[in-house]
Amino acid sequence: MQTSQRIDITQPLWDQSTFYGRFRHFAYVSNPLLSLVPEKELLEAKELYNSYKAGKEPAGTTMEQLVRAKQLYESAFHPDSGELQNVFGRMSFQMPGGCLITGAMLQWYRTGTAIVFWQWVNQSFNALVNYTNRNANSPLTTTQMGVAYVSATSAAMATALTFKFVVQKRATNPILARFVPFVAVAAANWVNIPLMRQNEMLLGLDVTDENGKIIGKSQLAPAKGISQVVTSRIAMCAPGMLLLPVIMERLEPKPWMQRIRWAHAGIQTAIVGLFLTVMVPTACALFPQKCKLSIDTIKRFEKERYEEILKNTDGKPPDYVYFNKGL
Repeated sequence: MQTSQRIDITQPLWDQSTFYGRFRHFAYVSNPLLSLVPEKELLEAKELYNSYKAGKEPAGTTMEQLVRAKQLYESAFHPDSGELQNVFGRMSFQMPGGCLITGAMLQWYRTGTAIVFWQWVNQSFNALVNYTNRNANSPLTTTQMGVAYVSATSAAMATALTFKFVVQKRATNPILARFVPFVAVAAANWVNIPLMRQNEMLLGLDVTDENGKIIGKSQLAPAKGISQVVTSRIAMCAPGMLLLPVIMERLEPKPWMQRIRWAHAGIQTAIVGLFLTVMVPTACALFPQKCKLSIDTIKRFEKERYEEILKNTDGKPPDYVYFNKGL
């Protein structure tokens, strides 16, 4: 290989103990342009990635080629299973996908029918994203996925309609109507994500020592990881769904905006896209991907799990155990 120093290709290029390092990493793998890369190129990147990891990369491989392969691999393949992810569920598709759906929800919010339809579309998209970015070591049955999807969609629709026809009607400020989509999305995230990842909480999640060796399971680990993922997802959409209504409420009465009513949906969608371009890596970077849990917490609340870890570490458990929290 044409480089004097080998790198650990399985590790991020930036320090993940800092927010800035995590932001750079997720901006690197969630670049919307990555969702346009052909499958053939992605599979070639995976082959080079695995070859280098095994120390068998082709002669003449450059560092630029290796870094590109790493970027493509981490943007498109699941970190646990190594399977190619559905393009619509990848983080690189969050900006274009979320941009179109959020723009539509913010534009068409005035009738109950529009609210129900766009919440259904949004929760269908969210369900796919949540499934794609789950911890793959705890697979769901078809029934469980169906229950999660129906429950989250129902929660979003019920919350949106309740907010619109109960809270909004009693309020004096008409701008509240524009916040219906955000309230519904936030509520649905607390239903959708936990249900899509219910097996992790029911069966426990594999936890490792600092070196990546599996030393046991924990049900507290997924509870912590899922709560962080829900917080990140809400933060991801919050600026666009909270600030944009205020912006549009001020802009729409302007004479020049009245003359281009036909362009309002496109303007909102473009602004949402700008917000999401920044907020996707920002939200993903709020918490470390390699989440940790204190062994004392497991000892206190999961005695049987602690005994298992104690046995697998010859009575010398680490201070912290680690796990992939998902995205």
